[in-house]
Amino acid sequence: MQRFQYYIDGEFLDGEARFQSIDPATGDVWAEMPEAREADVDRAVDAAEKALYAAPWAKMTATQRGKLLYRLSDLVAANAQKLAELETRDTGKIIRETSAQIAYVADYYRYYAGIADKIEGSYLPIDKPDMDVWLRREPVGVVAMVVPWNSQLFLSAVKIGPALAAGCTMVVKASEDGPAPSLEFARLVHEAGFPAGVVNIITGFGPSCGAALGRHPKVAHIAFTGGPETARHVIRNSAENLASTSLELGGKSPFIVFADADLESAANAQVAGIFAATGQSCVAGSRLIVEASVKEAFLSILKRKAEAIRIGSPLDMATEVGPLATRRQQDHVAALVETSIRSGARLITGGQKPDGVGYYFPPTILDCDGVNSPSLAEEFFGPVLSVVSFETEAEALRLANDTRYGLASGVFTQNLTRAHRLMKGIRAGVVWVNTYRAVSPIAPFGGFGLSGHGREGGLVAALDYTRTKTIWLRTSDDPIPDPFVMR
Repeated sequence: MQRFQYYIDGEFLDGEARFQSIDPATGDVWAEMPEAREADVDRAVDAAEKALYAAPWAKMTATQRGKLLYRLSDLVAANAQKLAELETRDTGKIIRETSAQIAYVADYYRYYAGIADKIEGSYLPIDKPDMDVWLRREPVGVVAMVVPWNSQLFLSAVKIGPALAAGCTMVVKASEDGPAPSLEFARLVHEAGFPAGVVNIITGFGPSCGAALGRHPKVAHIAFTGGPETARHVIRNSAENLASTSLELGGKSPFIVFADADLESAANAQVAGIFAATGQSCVAGSRLIVEASVKEAFLSILKRKAEAIRIGSPLDMATEVGPLATRRQQDHVAALVETSIRSGARLITGGQKPDGVGYYFPPTILDCDGVNSPSLAEEFFGPVLSVVSFETEAEALRLANDTRYGLASGVFTQNLTRAHRLMKGIRAGVVWVNTYRAVSPIAPFGGFGLSGHGREGGLVAALDYTRTKTIWLRTSDDPIPDPFVMR
């Protein structure tokens, strides 16, 4: 059994309490994790605050911070396979996905390494004579980062990278469900040479760790990825310290297919959009909105592709869909599918938990045309696709926007003017046209509505980890007149 440590103030520690981590493919305990509690949170935040204002971090130039980030990116690239294997073992995410994703994570750190000395202030052409005024950008302060188990090293990179580029220090709370790769990543931070206290990585449970971190009086900003209900707790906790927040939450993303689309290409994108990562992705294209004239043809293609997907051990490179991360997630998906079928949804394929060990659930398609199915409104976070049809473009847009979420969306059509109309009309933070799930460190992503606020990726993310300071300089040598002498 492997034993992991958390990382506080440049030291690897066991902690007073520990908990067991389960392999989702087998249901067996495979590792022990340190359980951070309130005293550990205090120590981590204190270390981050001390590092923020003290040398060497506080005295480093932006270029020097960038060089450390370049070193970290190289270490991530060199250790990508080990990190991928740990993420697969601890979360069930298949090795072919973790290997590719973590290799790309290195590019995010490399991008923010280059951004570090490009975060600029500005000179204001002020309307008063004999005055020069500048805006200076400074780090926002100590950042609390709460990262979920799915795609955790990617979802950490889009927070840690820009925050370090901006000069912040941080405490990262990895999810108690599958924290192994985040705790191992701490060793790369240490090896890269970041000063003690700049990056602290812990794991633990919500009430004893997450809540204590979110309300800590020394935390200035909270960057959270997770579900809306937990986000509400984060916001309530932030009332204690008035920390600013950036929230990247869930989604119920529409995937719109028009009759003129390349149906084979669109089907491949739909399969990737909902069944990749076993559907455990915030941008999963979980609502298929397909033009009625091609609905049956498109469903036939999807059914064939879904039933050909290879389900198996997540450590096998041939596996295309692995287990869900936890038993409670497996139970949630199964229960929601059953409720949806009882409400009138027609099962096209899948739908039943398989026999045997592990938290598996097959790729599932539900035809929800004409029924008020909960599968159209609730986020499964699993490999389940809900389907409705439309007759007109206006109806497609109405169905796409018929959700409280607004994270991502997809549009498949060969009609360029139609695509432009939908780009403008869809209420979501990301619109993909004739593609899906494309990401880049250069491009921001984030949501509307219950999908949160703030953006991750791109220059805008680094700016979100800064605050502006306005500096006034009087350039006249004349004495300031006495304000109480009438002239």
